[in-house]
Amino acid sequence: MSPNVPRRYWLTGASSGIGLELAKVLLESGAQVALSARSREPLEALARQFPGQVLVAAADLTNSQAVREIGAQIAQAWGSLDTVILNAGTCEYVDARQFDASIIEHVVRTNLLASSYCIEAALPLLRAGQTPHLVGVASAVTYLPMPRAEAYGASKTGLRYLFESLRIDLSPEGIDVTVVSPGFVDTPLTERNDFPMPLRWPADKAARHIFAKLNGRPLEIAFPAMFIATLWPLSKLPNRVQLLIGKRMLRSPPPHKDDL
Repeated sequence: MSPNVPRRYWLTGASSGIGLELAKVLLESGAQVALSARSREPLEALARQFPGQVLVAAADLTNSQAVREIGAQIAQAWGSLDTVILNAGTCEYVDARQFDASIIEHVVRTNLLASSYCIEAALPLLRAGQTPHLVGVASAVTYLPMPRAEAYGASKTGLRYLFESLRIDLSPEGIDVTVVSPGFVDTPLTERNDFPMPLRWPADKAARHIFAKLNGRPLEIAFPAMFIATLWPLSKLPNRVQLLIGKRMLRSPPPHKDDL
């Protein structure tokens, strides 16, 4: 792409947390960014702050028709996309003593199915873009089973597999695929957690780190490095040892949280 032509992004989950901070970093770089979230006001505030750079595409991304309409909106406005960053997600914890399948359903719909709707809408636009790049925000929790994370971990593990399989299938078309695996980050999803969150990063630091790494188009962006360096070896331990580690982490269920 010519250096005089701004890169065009679609970023989901842009109203808070990593998404909001990443939106600011992208816009400060001069990019044009389609911003999606259920909350319209934070997106419109960014549009006022960066006039001419923002396409507000507020919607509930678990609604497949609403996502198709966003795709049509972007196609009409720009005709193509260069990078898609699927960041929107939710976290709800499971209490196994009163197992509620609706929690699994809600989290999987939000984290996995909504992402698949966005991929369906995005791929034709990426195929028309320059050096296309598809990015999905998973989680470091996918490395190791955690207590109460049945819904969140299952959805993010599914998201990781979806993106890693797509990486293979899209490679002949020159569409690069990156998985982002954050550790603990200060966001509305983590602020009420009732357990220690080692090496926690502020959201703006996480956003700057992701943006700095995107140009290299790595297969994965995992951080913080020290946290990942500890977690990765634990994921290779025998299942029985992982079970003992998980038991030591058991605590009472925290409240549900949602961030789209």
